[in-house]
Amino acid sequence: MKGIYKIAGVVAGLAVVVSGHPTPQEKREAAAPGGITDTDILQLSRARVSGGKRDELTQLYSALTLEHLESTFYSDGFKKFPDSDFLALGLQQSDVDDLKQIGQTEATHVKTLQTVLQAAGQTPVQPCTYNFGFTNAAGMVATARILEAVGISAYIGAAPLVNSSDILTAAATIVTVEARHQTFIRLASGAQPVPGAFDTPLGVRGVFTLAAAFIQSCPQGSSLPIQPFAALQVNNNVNITAGTTLSLMDPNQLQQLGGVAFCAFTGGDGTQFVGLAGGSCTVPNGLTGEIYLTLTKDGKTLSDDQVLAGSVFPPACVLGSPLTG
Repeated sequence: MKGIYKIAGVVAGLAVVVSGHPTPQEKREAAAPGGITDTDILQLSRARVSGGKRDELTQLYSALTLEHLESTFYSDGFKKFPDSDFLALGLQQSDVDDLKQIGQTEATHVKTLQTVLQAAGQTPVQPCTYNFGFTNAAGMVATARILEAVGISAYIGAAPLVNSSDILTAAATIVTVEARHQTFIRLASGAQPVPGAFDTPLGVRGVFTLAAAFIQSCPQGSSLPIQPFAALQVNNNVNITAGTTLSLMDPNQLQQLGGVAFCAFTGGDGTQFVGLAGGSCTVPNGLTGEIYLTLTKDGKTLSDDQVLAGSVFPPACVLGSPLTG
């Protein structure tokens, strides 16, 4: 299973990195999907950066930041918890081995992105200090499920921004595998394997807002020039179903925001808006799939310039069964 893959050319942190296994260069090239090799990636990055597109560097830095996060996540988790902890969850040894392979792949992605940036005459960003918040193997699997969901949403959200058909094809060959990975994670954690008919797109600031929740600090020069949205916390985050009233903020905070705000519940079927009253809003019916909650000033259209806070995962919306009432 692989995590979030990137290559130069996908806007604001979502570039597709095509790599194989931690083997010699010729084996990685033979294994690369879509006929794209590490050498091709290197040549592409050189051409695009030399063309004066500084935003491409931002994309590569963003990709490396996310790959550092994922690589460290799996590395730290498997150092902290022995195989027996995962077997106690009902997983088979082959399942545990597959989870470990994810981390090995992420480490390969980090090395590939570092090579691309160095070839462009840039200094790669360093890994940050993270807090993944897991205290047991079950918590690690639950967090992996979130990271995989965000990876899929990030790919879909970035697809309209890809101009190169070659890159889009390469991304498509990987995102389908990403979806299989998420299905495995959901099954391993006891969740419904296919929670909805459609996956959920998410913009780059929403993606980085979710990633930033795990980042405590970064070395000097390694912070991304992407501004996350303000944090949004669901205060009553257990047993959430359709009709549940979510407590999000003190009513006085709402007045400071101008007194009018909406909860935007975004899934593969689109976005449903619910008015925020007294710092709370009610989960609507008919939500399926991976759902992101955002606080916005506009009750009709969800756009970055109208977002007040979020995105976050209301736990049952994303990790449990479809919310159908």
